[in-house]
Amino acid sequence: QKILADGGSVILMSHLGRPKEGPTDKYSLKHVVDHLSELLGRKVEFAADSVGEEAVKKAAALQPGQVLLLENLRFYKEEEKGDPDFAQKLARLGDVYVNDAFGTAHRAHASTAVIAQYFEPANRLFGTVMEGEVQSAEKVLHSSEKPFTAIIGGAKVSDKILIIENLLDRATDIIIGGGMAYTFFKAMDGKIGSSLCENDRIDTARELLKKAEEKGVTLHLPSDSIIADKFAADADISSALSNTIPDGWMGLDIGPLACDMFTKVLHASKTILWNGPMGVFEMEKFQHGTKAVAKAVAEATANGAFSLVGGGDSVAAVNQFGYHDKVSYVSTGGGAMLEYFEGKELPGIAAVKA
Repeated sequence: QKILADGGSVILMSHLGRPKEGPTDKYSLKHVVDHLSELLGRKVEFAADSVGEEAVKKAAALQPGQVLLLENLRFYKEEEKGDPDFAQKLARLGDVYVNDAFGTAHRAHASTAVIAQYFEPANRLFGTVMEGEVQSAEKVLHSSEKPFTAIIGGAKVSDKILIIENLLDRATDIIIGGGMAYTFFKAMDGKIGSSLCENDRIDTARELLKKAEEKGVTLHLPSDSIIADKFAADADISSALSNTIPDGWMGLDIGPLACDMFTKVLHASKTILWNGPMGVFEMEKFQHGTKAVAKAVAEATANGAFSLVGGGDSVAAVNQFGYHDKVSYVSTGGGAMLEYFEGKELPGIAAVKA
């Protein structure tokens, strides 16, 4: 909207899905043209290719205030390969490059990273979404007001090892929830029944507990759990201390004691990062923990804390429970956000800043 308001014309590049077979109607971006026109309040032109004759002609004919959408970039295998020739052909279509796709910033694709080098530094920019993402993430990682609490949830420790390790140098408190918590309890010789456990990560969990202690970071594990006799929405449920779960039962959510303890920690925090749910919140019986954490994050935010929520499941949770506009920032990038907080340089960000 800003580019159009300022008298520019816009060429939109995007991808849809993961078309393995090359061009297919199902993944064509022509299906979004009408809706996009409606959202922008003006007719959006469509090119049935991305770098071919039609794209070149239509791009050259654009007048100020006009919009052209190129066909799905992933119809070209060169896009995901980060092919420089393909990137250069795309670059020739415009004068200025704006990257507003934080969700793919961790991928070194032709349109997300490689293309930037074909524009002068003054002509490669972040869009407003990307700028907001980068500023929020940098604020949390590099200039967080303490106490800084990171809430890390989800099923697997293996997915979150790097982010926990990186945050051990920055956070004051780390709350661990979700299925991954039981690998930590097993590492401390707890009885976890038939709860999810990555046996090949027990030593890793032990190391993380030790590192946290050495660095003076408080690692909070859920003291109790809501347990079920099967992984199903209609399971019989009970509660138990998380390190004494009976055989044949599994922890599928954090319990009421853990909710209270985590809430206290969050209320005392000035910076909060949330990545991953506390339980299987898709099933009503196991959503209380995630809902309680969402509520506590919202309350802390209302009290002046800066909160960043990211990762598909946590974003789905704040939306589902109505807290989307009660936190400071909701990230659009799942994998990209995770890699950023693991301390990795994201190709899409580095290319624009270069």
